[in-house]
Amino acid sequence: MPPCFERWCKRFDDVWRHQAQKRGFRNYIGGLLGESERKNISQIASNAVGVTYHRLPHFLTEAPWEAQQVNQRRLVVMNQCSQTRISRGFTLIVDEDGHRKSGNFTAGVGRQYIGEIGKTDNGIVVVTTHLYDGKKSLPLDLSSRT
Repeated sequence: MPPCFERWCKRFDDVWRHQAQKRGFRNYIGGLLGESERKNISQIASNAVGVTYHRLPHFLTEAPWEAQQVNQRRLVVMNQCSQTRISRGFTLIVDEDGHRKSGNFTAGVGRQYIGEIGKTDNGIVVVTTHLYDGKKSLPLDLSSRT
């Protein structure tokens, strides 16, 4: 990864308790930013040098860290940069998006109203919030509901 990526990741270092968490964060974010068409854990691990598959799911689901703390830091970091800082006079956007899913292996899947198909079915609904200032959108948060 380029030096600017490492400098950006260092802004989060005090959020992580262990070196393995810092490494997991860098591997996961690097994978999300990579050129792969699919952004699943298997693809991220296979595209990255030195990343083993079993470490990424452990980092995301088992390692002790607080998503809210990481998100708060992300907002602080984005507000410090002139390119991502939201200026005055913004609009809050709340978006609910539902997708039909079969099976029960994806977290948050359950019987619920899916607007995409106009009825209650097995699926996942994700709610995202963004700020928009007329030039750019800043993602604030996301949550899934069942």
